[in-house]
Amino acid sequence: MSNPESVLLVLGVVGGTAWTEWSKARAAADAEAFGDALRDALDLGGPEDRREALASIPANPSQRAVLDLILATDPQENRDETLAALARLEADTRQPQSWRDLATLRRITVAGAELPVAERRAALDALAAPGRPFRPLALEQMAYLDIEEGQTEAALARLEALTQDQEAPAPLRSRAGQMIMVLGGEAPVPAAVPDVPAGEDGDEG
Repeated sequence: MSNPESVLLVLGVVGGTAWTEWSKARAAADAEAFGDALRDALDLGGPEDRREALASIPANPSQRAVLDLILATDPQENRDETLAALARLEADTRQPQSWRDLATLRRITVAGAELPVAERRAALDALAAPGRPFRPLALEQMAYLDIEEGQTEAALARLEALTQDQEAPAPLRSRAGQMIMVLGGEAPVPAAVPDVPAGEDGDEG
């Protein structure tokens, strides 16, 4: 360890470790500060006060995405700002695709008939692709678009498929079944529960 190369190597390792630890500590402090500011803003009384406080919180790109989602949760208070916040998140390619998908889904539902059916359907069709995290919700919204366009049979087929979709959460399957009844369809048969091989269900006997 007496040669200059070895000394530089040691300094590099030590310096890299110190930088990593400092970065972790700074990230933790930033996260704590962001959480405290978020809590304080949400504790404010009026919706406009909360919205103003939330919008003023310093945030990195990931934190900004969280803020935009929070700002977008109350369209009754400020619908234009809700849509603007969702559009910002939807267009931000730095953010995880799942957050952007959620923003797209939320924007479509908030905007409703303000957006042409073709535009809504195209966006939902992308979200409904296999493997996308909000696929069942997108399919549900597509069924509502079918209803809006008077395509009852298409809506029934889509809703019936959702009642059997194991990726769809139980409340969504329940809503789909209720909508089928409203549309005059037959009560859906509950989706079959996959068989559990013997010895894998924790039953000793």
